[in-house]
Amino acid sequence: MITAAAMLLLLTAACVDPEASIEPAGGQYPLKLTNCGAEVVFDKAPERVVMLKSAAVPYLHSLGVMDRVTARAGQYPKDYYDGATQAEIDKIPLLTDKTDTSGHLQISKEVVISQQPDLVLGQVDNLSRETLDAVDIPLLEEPAMCPGATEVPSFDSVYRQMESYGTVFDRETEATAAITQLRERLAKIQKPSTVRTAAVLYPTVGGGVTYAYGSTSMAQPQLEAAGFTNVFGDSKERVFEVTLEELLGRNPDVLILLYSDGDPKAVEQAVTGLPGADKLKAVANGDVMPQLFNFTEPPSPLAVDGLEKIVQRFS
Repeated sequence: MITAAAMLLLLTAACVDPEASIEPAGGQYPLKLTNCGAEVVFDKAPERVVMLKSAAVPYLHSLGVMDRVTARAGQYPKDYYDGATQAEIDKIPLLTDKTDTSGHLQISKEVVISQQPDLVLGQVDNLSRETLDAVDIPLLEEPAMCPGATEVPSFDSVYRQMESYGTVFDRETEATAAITQLRERLAKIQKPSTVRTAAVLYPTVGGGVTYAYGSTSMAQPQLEAAGFTNVFGDSKERVFEVTLEELLGRNPDVLILLYSDGDPKAVEQAVTGLPGADKLKAVANGDVMPQLFNFTEPPSPLAVDGLEKIVQRFS
């Protein structure tokens, strides 16, 4: 079943903070940054980082600053990372991966504060920005996960976030190089000569609601870059419930099924096993691809990896 945490991710992971900005004052530092509408100030580049979510990993790896992460909490699925990145993660002490029945990370402020961080990455329910502000510990959340953000995501969102981390960690040169590499990878994508239709879904394993992604999700630019037309591209919603009847009406050539964890075969069965699903072209032709959630959303270098996987699968 889909957890409350996964649902929250579904609803928030495709928006970008419209207020995100960086303002160096009097040189590189002190550095003023607006994150999720809050001002964050750095007197120097962070040296003791506690990471409560995995979203920043591909950015920090690209900038060569994973060694500054002194502790981590939460889940870090191995399928997302290459060997070098996984080796870096394995060296970082894990504080806890304990979650409640809704899938939310459970960690006390005392545990985090005891690490003496000069930056916390990722906000969790029981450890807010305000709580950390009270003890002068800055917090940064991924702009795509900021509540109330409305900017439509794109691959430019990935580049901007890389630039942001590059400025915070005083790694502008590395950020520029990483962005260049990402742009080069995108430029090498060979779209098929025939334009096909696709839908990106998040099915509920075990029965329940199926969700689809519209034009204001990262799924939209990813499908476009792969040469597909999103059958739900006429929707301005990021993610929304969809019925099998509506899927049959739009009848996409390809289905990409996002999931957070578990068996990808079960994810596929959650759609292909629905009564009448065999009438979908994608199902009849075997053009169904389960894909881990972060390979599409939120905007990050992993979305480029996900794009390459889609192109490889359907080229």
